[in-house]
Amino acid sequence: MQTWHDIIGPCKAQDYFQQALLTVAQARQSGAVVYPSDHDIFNAFKYTPFDKLKVVIVGQDPYHQPGQAMGLSFSVPVGCPVPPSLQNIYRELKNDVPGFSVPNHGCLIPWARQGVLLLNSILTVKAGQPMSMRGIGWEQFTDAVIAAINEHCEGLVFMLWGNAAKNKCAHVNRERHLVLEAAHPSPLSASRGFFGCHHFSQANTYLHAKGRTTINWQLPVYLDGSEQL
Repeated sequence: MQTWHDIIGPCKAQDYFQQALLTVAQARQSGAVVYPSDHDIFNAFKYTPFDKLKVVIVGQDPYHQPGQAMGLSFSVPVGCPVPPSLQNIYRELKNDVPGFSVPNHGCLIPWARQGVLLLNSILTVKAGQPMSMRGIGWEQFTDAVIAAINEHCEGLVFMLWGNAAKNKCAHVNRERHLVLEAAHPSPLSASRGFFGCHHFSQANTYLHAKGRTTINWQLPVYLDGSEQL
């Protein structure tokens, strides 16, 4: 049975990956605050085992304010205010998935554990500076990850929101995978094609047709913000 080590191990040996790690380390050494912590940078792979992979959701770069970034696209820790894009994702879920109720947090770890890869194109960011670590090697790494997933998997669902995600996954084989495209859920664009896209129900319809367990999109409600998932 293949693992992430088998799939992305060769990518980690490449110069672009080593350059990205070095640039992050040098930024931290120079006094810059970089999100997320080193421990959390690769959480997308830690929380979603390769053999459970079912859905890929591609983001751009991590949240850049304190306490937000956790190594999963669109996700924030329990106790952190839910960002606007994730609020819009919840709004679409409520309209798309019968019985979905909006949770009181933005932690998407339960999705990740079910097989939803929450992958940002760029894995780190400097505090208060969105897209500040573009071009240091992360994009090449995540391009290689997506190419490897496309090659080694069958029957995945790619949810591509916004042009950046669509362009990044332009080479995904649409005969082997379901590719769903919509506007980005950001407040600037959600009303131009994200609301009403029905990606979550479409994903489950596809997975069910493939004989795979569907995703339970409902997130638990936590009464104590200090609780960890």
